[in-house]
Amino acid sequence: VLKGFGYSPPWKGQQQMYKLDIGWPKIPEYFTGQTFCVAVDSLHGLVYVGQRGDNVPKVLVFSEEGYFLYSWNNTVEMPHGIFVLNTATDSSVWITDVGTGQYGHTVKQYSPSGKLLQILGTPGNAGSSLIPLQFDQPAEIFVEESGDIYVVDGDGGMNNRLLKLSNDYKEIWLTGTNGTGIGQFKIPHSVTVDPFGRVWVADRDNKRIQVFDKVTGEWLGSWSSCFSEDGPYSVRFTANYKYLIVAQLNINRLAILVAPPVGAIGDCVMVNTVQLADETKPHLVDVDMKSGAVYIAEIGAQQVQKYIPL
Repeated sequence: VLKGFGYSPPWKGQQQMYKLDIGWPKIPEYFTGQTFCVAVDSLHGLVYVGQRGDNVPKVLVFSEEGYFLYSWNNTVEMPHGIFVLNTATDSSVWITDVGTGQYGHTVKQYSPSGKLLQILGTPGNAGSSLIPLQFDQPAEIFVEESGDIYVVDGDGGMNNRLLKLSNDYKEIWLTGTNGTGIGQFKIPHSVTVDPFGRVWVADRDNKRIQVFDKVTGEWLGSWSSCFSEDGPYSVRFTANYKYLIVAQLNINRLAILVAPPVGAIGDCVMVNTVQLADETKPHLVDVDMKSGAVYIAEIGAQQVQKYIPL
């Protein structure tokens, strides 16, 4: 087995669902820092990578074929999560910044070329849970086409919450405190929304995924049985919304779970895994909603890998 490429044993006799695209990116040497997050703009065939490090470009942009296009750096300190929004009129890139300097503790919207358009939070000031738009290490963001925004806050700070904002950045609802109970969080690390009105949160250190009603914020259920070995770091749907793809950093794998249709969440069912090489440390993932390709930002390997559906 080639180091860094990993090997995927079939899960319980089932066929492999993904294979590594060893030609992506064309030139891996563009990764010069720790790659924390990745976001796909499937409409325009672009892949955005957020990386950390001294004197490295914080955002790299590749084509889906793997060619490096450009990078930008302004006002990004320590990217944690990244998300691309396409509307009828334009595209924008949202980044959560967990830095402790003058740009940190914010959620920021950029143009595709890196022009800062909007800042949520108070740059440089870690927040308290009393104030909705005061973040403390905001982990990830998901923005719907309507402009409604979901933020999980935070990546180990004093806040442990899920926040929904309107397209004019007003609080619609806010849920969650630090704890192990229903609707409480210990490091809410990743968030996504399905077409059936449900918000899915990787509740990392509680080793579970929790699910909420997107309109009311009401708790709908949780999954923990799949995560006894390691908590979920990232949660994303496949392009057909039939499965959830979850990164488990400490055991270097992706778990592929059955996404329940409308109705009860039920128990989680793992149908497949992708075992990555040791010490790759998959942190956050994103899925190309056109091709179905899965991109994995790996902190340990300091690279982004692309897996394509078989």
